[in-house]
Amino acid sequence: MNEALKFRQSIADARRVVVKIGSRVLVQKTGRPEHRRIKAIVGELAKLQQSGLEVVLVTSGAIGAGMEALGIKTRPTALPDLQMAAAVGQSRLMTAYDKLFSARRCKIGQVLLTHDDFNHTVRQTNACRTIENMLRHKVIPIVNENDVVADEEIRADITLGDNDFLASLVVRLIRADLFIILSTVDGLRAPGASGKTRRVSYLEKVDKESLALVTGQKGNLSKGGMGSKLRAAELASHAGCHVVIADGRAVGTITRVMRGDDVGTFVVASL
Repeated sequence: MNEALKFRQSIADARRVVVKIGSRVLVQKTGRPEHRRIKAIVGELAKLQQSGLEVVLVTSGAIGAGMEALGIKTRPTALPDLQMAAAVGQSRLMTAYDKLFSARRCKIGQVLLTHDDFNHTVRQTNACRTIENMLRHKVIPIVNENDVVADEEIRADITLGDNDFLASLVVRLIRADLFIILSTVDGLRAPGASGKTRRVSYLEKVDKESLALVTGQKGNLSKGGMGSKLRAAELASHAGCHVVIADGRAVGTITRVMRGDDVGTFVVASL
């Protein structure tokens, strides 16, 4: 057995899983939701919960959904316009999730957080207690940053990024066993033969060498990139959580990750 598959054997022991979905996985360039893909991902998450696992979903996409509803073609640059799009899009995003999860006989609940919630002891404790209680009652928490009142995610990548950092904070808050980051790439890429890149199957740790591979390219809808995903993976791994960064646009990615297949980039928990 190769090293990549050997490391992934520990995925079978995971009981609490946090899945983060990036904007570009959920919506098209215009902001129109990718309904078929969202439905497929919801189906996989429902199966995880019904198999006895505790599942938390951290989702982007509110701004993109709001852009479509408002007829905005490209991501706004003015903070009030971004927050308006988030306000309009958040209800549409949750309505879509509620309909899809209900069809799978799963209950969901919305959890809107800000960066300050993790810096304030009482608020952090309350958030943890609420999420824990939801999981006990088999309710899937759907977490997003409260973009209407917070601007950390919108203003700069170095704070919450495209919900990557937020998701890593949730991982630490609830002591998750596995953190799956669904992106538009199949993991970290490194230089390969003939000038092509190759997928990095696993990282024993996130270090300067792995961060140096990041190009930092981003799209119009999301604020994150592989850099923010690696930083989030580093924080989660230091909290004792395994991480997989994988392509959320590919069919059955979550199922394959949970099966221990060699997909995406696996980051080994450091504790």
